[in-house]
Amino acid sequence: MTGRAIASAVNVSEGRDTDIVDRLGAVGGDLLLDVHVDADHHRSVLTLGGAPGELLVALKSLVTAAVDLLDLRGHRGLHPRFGVVDVVPFTPVGSDDLSGALELRDRLAIWAGDALGIPCFLYGPMPDGGERSLPEVRRGAFRTLLPDTGPRVPHPSAGAMAVGARQPLVAYNVWVAGLSGAEARVIARRIRGPGVRAIGLVEGSFAQISCNLTEPGRVGPATLYDAVAAALPEPATITRTELVGLVPASVLEGVPRARWEALDLSAGSVLETRLADRFLRKRRS
Repeated sequence: MTGRAIASAVNVSEGRDTDIVDRLGAVGGDLLLDVHVDADHHRSVLTLGGAPGELLVALKSLVTAAVDLLDLRGHRGLHPRFGVVDVVPFTPVGSDDLSGALELRDRLAIWAGDALGIPCFLYGPMPDGGERSLPEVRRGAFRTLLPDTGPRVPHPSAGAMAVGARQPLVAYNVWVAGLSGAEARVIARRIRGPGVRAIGLVEGSFAQISCNLTEPGRVGPATLYDAVAAALPEPATITRTELVGLVPASVLEGVPRARWEALDLSAGSVLETRLADRFLRKRRS
């Protein structure tokens, strides 16, 4: 397989045992670009990137290791999940062409079903010409939707996987003090819309508005932050923000530098920069 670089922000249902997260990251080798660990969500996001062929090999190893090391039974965390490897998205880097991402999506899903017995649900453009979103998979899995590959019932310890092909998005959390769980859910519904998926969560004395910005060139972190701030009832206040994983260069360029720190953004959190650094290291070795 040849073609442009592709990235995958793999969502794994482990965010408290850092030794296991480190072991999973090591499986990614030099394709590992970033690791984001969240103990409250009990979830980690491992971002890998590279040429399509080498990325597929690395992801097969990562999924195999996660199935060996993790057990969904007894797992508890703030974030919804239905598998030890919960979501595997494929995203083209520097291109709008999804063809390479779609090929990797389908190949990984077929392999995971056949080799590991993990039922996989596809999202993104579908073979019938339609489109399926990740929220649709979460709502319908094993109820209104049957797996696209693999068994028709969840793996006993590994559950299921959502495997998708999509354009870049930004996963982003806004932490708020002075907000109840019901109020957090109201805020999430209020800001939800085209380009913004949001859920309201509560951990201890803090609430979190957890978002996926699916059109980050139009609705980026700064716009999202301002929307949350405008929707808050008094005396609730934003205490911090959190970028989950990496951000496309074009999104960072659209945010005034003076706001980067408050929005948890930096030049070091750019996907294309991490990929370029990885290729430079590879050439030198």
